[in-house]
Amino acid sequence: MEGSFKGILYPARLPVFHRFPAPPSVADLVQWFWIPEWDIEPGRTSRQHVIAYPGSNLVVQPDNVVLSGPTTRASYRDLSGRGWAVGALLRPASMPLFTDDPAALRDAERALTLEELHRPVAAAMNAGDGDTRRMQAVDAFVAWLGPMAGGSVSEEGLLANHLLDVVDSDASLGRIEEVAERLSVSPRTVQRLARKYIGLSPGALIRRRRLQDAAERARLDASTDVAAIAAELGYADHAHLTNDFRKHLGLTPSSYRRAVGGEESSSECAPGVIQHPLHTDA
Repeated sequence: MEGSFKGILYPARLPVFHRFPAPPSVADLVQWFWIPEWDIEPGRTSRQHVIAYPGSNLVVQPDNVVLSGPTTRASYRDLSGRGWAVGALLRPASMPLFTDDPAALRDAERALTLEELHRPVAAAMNAGDGDTRRMQAVDAFVAWLGPMAGGSVSEEGLLANHLLDVVDSDASLGRIEEVAERLSVSPRTVQRLARKYIGLSPGALIRRRRLQDAAERARLDASTDVAAIAAELGYADHAHLTNDFRKHLGLTPSSYRRAVGGEESSSECAPGVIQHPLHTDA
C-alpha cells in the first residue's frame, strides 16, 4: 500500500506520505488511512494535484476536523509551512454516520466539531517522530470510529461497499447494466446506492476508475501509445479518452505524459510553487 500512487497525478516529488490499511474492526467503514507530512521552505508553496478516489474523507488536521466530500474533477491543494493531516478514506457504508446526503458535499468540505477525535489524534502526531506516532494516530482514529457503527453495518451499506469494490477492481465493467448484473440487482438499485452512499452517479464511478487507470498507464509506461491505453480500458477510441482527460483533468493524455516526464527529470518549478501532488483524498 505504501507504494501505491494511483490517483496521485505527479508522484515524482511527493512529500512524506503514508497509507495504512484499515484494521478489521473498521474495515466496513474505512478503505484506508493516509498521513501526509510536509515542511515547505518559507516563501514557497507545494501544489498537490490529484484525481481522487470516489468517496468522502474524514480528515484530522492540526487545528480542526473536516469532512471532505466526493469530487467531480481533478483538483489540487496548496500546502505551505509545516504541517500534517491524518485522514480516513471512508467506505460508502460509513456515510450515514456523517450525512444523509453525500451529494451535498460534492467538491466541498464541512468542518466538524469532533474534539474527542481531534484531541488524541493530534496528541499522537505531536508526540515524536517515526512510524510509531503515525500508528498511534491511526489507533486513536480507529478507537473513536469503531464504536460509532454500533457493532454493525446495514446490509444495504455493505452492498454499497461491494458496488464500489466491483467498479474499482474490474476494468471490464463499462456500463451500469453490467455492474447491476454483477451485483444481482437492478440498474435502478445501482443508481440509488451510488447516490445515497457515495454521492456520485454509477457512470461517474466507472469514469473515475478509467481515468485513474489511464493516468497511471500513461505515467508508468511511456512505450504504450494513447490509442492502446484507450482500447485496453474500454474507451470507444483514442478521441473519447482524450476528451475525458481534457474535461476532467484539464489536459490531454499526451500533455500529461510530457508533464510527468518533466517532473521526473527536473526539480525546477515555477517561482514560489512546487508542482507536485499529494492528496487529501488519494
